[in-house]
Amino acid sequence: MVDGDFIGFQVLPFLAFVALIIVTLLAMSIRVIREYERAVVFRLGRLLGVKGPGLFFLIPFIDSMVKVDLRIVTVDVPEQKIITKDNVTVGVDAVIYYKVFDPEKAITKIENYHYAVLMYGQTTLRDVVGQVELDDLLTKREEINKRLQEILDQVTDPWGIKVTAVTLKEVKLPEGMLRAMAKQAEAERWRRARIIEAEGERQAAAIMAEAAMIYEKHPIAVRLRELQTLIEIAREKNMVIVTPTMLGSNEMMGVIAGMLRAQAQPQPRVEEQVREG
Repeated sequence: MVDGDFIGFQVLPFLAFVALIIVTLLAMSIRVIREYERAVVFRLGRLLGVKGPGLFFLIPFIDSMVKVDLRIVTVDVPEQKIITKDNVTVGVDAVIYYKVFDPEKAITKIENYHYAVLMYGQTTLRDVVGQVELDDLLTKREEINKRLQEILDQVTDPWGIKVTAVTLKEVKLPEGMLRAMAKQAEAERWRRARIIEAEGERQAAAIMAEAAMIYEKHPIAVRLRELQTLIEIAREKNMVIVTPTMLGSNEMMGVIAGMLRAQAQPQPRVEEQVREG
C-alpha cells in the first residue's frame, strides 16, 4: 500500500507535466485570422499556402506563418524638391492608397512591400512632375494623379499589390513665383475689366445710333426731348440755363414760363420725395 502511494505521487507530477505540454502545443497550433487578414503558411521553409479567415491549425516548431492585412493602406509620400520642365523648383508631396490582393506574392516576391511602395512612389513622383510644366502641374492635377497611379500599379502588380489611387496633396511654389503669379492674375483682371467696359461702350454707341436714326425720321421727337431736358434743368434750380438755338422765340418764352411756374411751386419735403419715389 505504501509502495502504491509512492508510485502515485511520482506519476502525478509527470502527468501534470505532460498535460501542460499538450495544452501549450495546442495553444501554439491554434490560430485565428480576422476577415480582413490572411496567413501565408510555411512548412519547414517551404510555402504551404494561404490560410484564413477563421480558425486553423499549425504544427508547432514545423509550421510558421506571416500575417498580411488586406485592407487599403495609406502611404504618405514626403515632400520632394522637383524641377519642372520649365525650370521651376517646386515642393510636391502625395498620398498613395494601395491594398494587397495576393498575399502569397506580397510575401514571397518582395521583402517589404510597404517600404517598396513608398520608395517607388517617391521616384515616380519625381519623374512624372519633372516632365510637366508648372501650368500643367497646377491645372491638370487629375491627369497627373491618374498617370502616377497607372505607373505604380503596373510595377506593383507582380508583387500582388493593387494601387487604388494616387493624389498630389500640395504644391509649394517659391516666393518670387507666387508674386509673379499674383501680378499676372491682377493684370488678367484688369484686361477683363477693360474688355467689359469697351463692350459696354460699343453697345451704348449702337443704341445711341439707333436713337439718332429715330430722331432723324421724327423731328418732333427731338423737340419733345429738348423740352424735357429744360424741365429737368429747371427742377435743379440752376442759375444759368443754356438752351438749344433751334427753338423759336415764342417756343422759348413758353419754355421759360413753364420753368418759372415750376420754380414757383413749393417743393415737396424729402420724406414726400422718398415716398413718391
